[in-house]
Amino acid sequence: MEKHHEQFDVFHLHFGFDAQGPEKLHDLVDALRRHGKPLVYTVHDLRNPHQVDPSPQRQALDILIPAADRLITLTPGAAAEISRRWNRTAIVLPHPHVIEPARLGRTRQPRSGFRVGVHAKSLRPNMALLPVVRTLCAALAEQAEDTELVVNIHNEVGDPAAHAYAPDVLTELKSLREQGLLTLQVHDYFDDDQLWNYLADLDVSVLPYFFGTHSGWLEACHDLGTTVIAPNCGYYAQQRPCISYAHNQTDGLDEESLQKAILAAYRERPLWQATPHGRATEREQIAAAHHSLYAELVG
Repeated sequence: MEKHHEQFDVFHLHFGFDAQGPEKLHDLVDALRRHGKPLVYTVHDLRNPHQVDPSPQRQALDILIPAADRLITLTPGAAAEISRRWNRTAIVLPHPHVIEPARLGRTRQPRSGFRVGVHAKSLRPNMALLPVVRTLCAALAEQAEDTELVVNIHNEVGDPAAHAYAPDVLTELKSLREQGLLTLQVHDYFDDDQLWNYLADLDVSVLPYFFGTHSGWLEACHDLGTTVIAPNCGYYAQQRPCISYAHNQTDGLDEESLQKAILAAYRERPLWQATPHGRATEREQIAAAHHSLYAELVG
């Protein structure tokens, strides 16, 4: 930053400070102040979904939030928590679309059956995968034969040399597959087109999180018209329309609430899908809000 301070007017931080300790963040704040550069921070994560220990993120927020000249966040609930914890006001601006504009608004292809997806990725620390999958298996087994539970997981979960190695998880998922309770897909990371095609081919995507704040995955589903079942931790339900179930770090998984959520999705088949016009208008409003904020700080 010291070498490039003449090349920018405003420093806007979103992500990317996970590996920086308190000393480095203090150095950043001090350098910005020394050179008269305003700091804008968009608070996506009040709890980092990639960290088992909440203290590094808490320490980072205790530095960045008080130091920022302006704060932005995605939901009223997150703004209220920021106000309560740090006595700071955050501007609430929605997350913009995730899917490219050319694909927005595509009509979902009609098909038979009811497909539910749980994407385990590389077993991020905020996932409680197996309790969620077991509950879904039990709930869907009682429904008509047209239901299918699809569990996707990355190859590195089965790689002894990988950080995500979890052979017990794969063993149980394979056992559930052999019992005919789910379809298991083990693969490398999807590229964008593969991910959008996968999501669009689901009726429901279940987020198996027990802590977190906001979700870009939820936004992609909203763009594609895939119903999301989201936990009651964080502020997912304030981002976009979804079905909630009780799952958090304090109380764990409420299996009955997840069963009710998946049965409601099966019976009601809600369709919450962004429109190209709505997303374009929203994007213009988000851009205008940022322009106004930057102009105020620089002016």
